[in-house]
Amino acid sequence: MPEVTIHIGGRGFEVACQDGEEPFLHAAAKLLDDEAQVLSDQIGRMPESRMLLMAGLMLADKAAVTDDKIKSLESQLAEVQAELERLRNAPPPEPERIEVAVVPPSVTDTLAELAARAESLASMVEEKAAQ
Repeated sequence: MPEVTIHIGGRGFEVACQDGEEPFLHAAAKLLDDEAQVLSDQIGRMPESRMLLMAGLMLADKAAVTDDKIKSLESQLAEVQAELERLRNAPPPEPERIEVAVVPPSVTDTLAELAARAESLASMVEEKAAQ
């Protein structure tokens, strides 16, 4: 079992841990040291046990707030997932009926006749312009 020296509040502590857990221990010690540093900056030097107790309580408070946030986000996620599932299982919407106007044949015939007249007039203009 390896012995690791961690530093909290400017003080060194020898701690034993399982093989491979050293990085986790150092990370946890850093969290505690950060809280101890805040206390030291605000209050100044204090007994080791009081410093560790206060830093631990501050971390516990942060953990409680984080747990509350996690529970709130899990609740929101469950609501969103339920809504998504409801939308996935909902029947597809009815297709919209769109009516398209039908052009009567008489209008088509009239337009064709007008086009023929316009072409005839254009031809006459071209012939007169050529003369």
